[in-house]
Amino acid sequence: MNRNELYQTPPMGWNSYDYYDTTVNEEQVKANADYMAKNLKEFGWEYVVVDIEWYAYDAGTQRDKYQYIPFWKVEIDEYSRLLPCVDRFPSSADGRGFKPLADYIHELGLKFGIHIMRGIPRIAAHNHMKLLDSDKTANEIANPSSICDWNPDMYGVNVDMEEAQGYYNSIFELYAEWGVDFIKCDDICRYDQPSARREIEMLHHAIEHCGRPMVLSLSPGPALIKEAWHYEKYANMWRITDDFWDHWPLLKNMFERCELWQKHVAEGSYPDCDMLPMGYLGKGFGEERYTNFTKEEQITMMTLWCIFRSPLMLGAELTKLDDWTLNTLTNKEVLHLLAHSYGAKQVMRDEEQAIWFSKDTKEEVYYLALFNLSDDIRNISIDAKELEINSFKGKQLKEFWSKEIEKGLTDIFETEVSVHGAKLFKIC
Repeated sequence: MNRNELYQTPPMGWNSYDYYDTTVNEEQVKANADYMAKNLKEFGWEYVVVDIEWYAYDAGTQRDKYQYIPFWKVEIDEYSRLLPCVDRFPSSADGRGFKPLADYIHELGLKFGIHIMRGIPRIAAHNHMKLLDSDKTANEIANPSSICDWNPDMYGVNVDMEEAQGYYNSIFELYAEWGVDFIKCDDICRYDQPSARREIEMLHHAIEHCGRPMVLSLSPGPALIKEAWHYEKYANMWRITDDFWDHWPLLKNMFERCELWQKHVAEGSYPDCDMLPMGYLGKGFGEERYTNFTKEEQITMMTLWCIFRSPLMLGAELTKLDDWTLNTLTNKEVLHLLAHSYGAKQVMRDEEQAIWFSKDTKEEVYYLALFNLSDDIRNISIDAKELEINSFKGKQLKEFWSKEIEKGLTDIFETEVSVHGAKLFKIC
């Protein structure tokens, strides 16, 4: 079965980063997984992803100086493969790795994912550690000039060496043994150089080699539009923005980014708008806070992500979700667009408003999203001829957030939209 058959809809799940940063532990992952299984799974939310530095000791203890403590102790096996930090993931002791945690999550009917940095651990290269099934050592396949400018953990690999592919194969064999379903690979997506393309290909080949289907997610963005064909061929999702946080200018900018990428959304390959910063965030960064987005802005974000068909990843502490946020995340009619719409396009955009349109995959039904990007309440209107439906006369327009139903009376439809808000209509 090819990846397009496996991943017909954008992945939906939870990622530990926005709330926990580098500090998440096993108990916290389980608590969020339990919540997802009870409250979100039936609506399509299924991935539980442990983000960055799960192998690091003392993560977060020097946050006033470092996000990632340089050259600190990590858990690693004899073949240069990082393992979960036993202090934070006690079930990983005695070489069990993430398998016990993945088993727990699978028993809930969910899927398990991890974050990785591209390349090979610097500590393995410095200590000339062994590689699995190879006469080479880590230093011989490492490329010390290929380094991340914000994380000190890894060197890139020499992409021209067969043994480098062998190393990637060995870590994915380990992930397959653990039961990993989702890989978020970082420091790989936004570089315009042949080595970056090659490492993406190496990740893809390693997944094929291990024999276990895994979503391959590439970070950070912004991804390069001229590389769209390459992402589509070798990955399942790729970030079209740098880290996305709860600030209106970043959300407003996403309309431009989605317009750029709208023609590259397809089964099995999804431009990724990044995580949904809703609910409580930031504890691992030093101060827990509730999202800065207003309710209207959160509706705008959910509407854009769903009509565009971006992957949906929550970053909040799920156990603290309030009823309004939970209801927003479980709106079946809005989430329906992820699996049952196609051809989304931005019909117009200026500084004050944007309009998106898409079609249903099975019925003669259309979807219309109207966004108010201005700082004032405004009426937004659209001529049906711009939407390929000729007229609104006799058509019913159901708004998915308010549940209100309007009747089309003329060729032009007009409605009032709140400041920074959105309305999403089903036209039939």
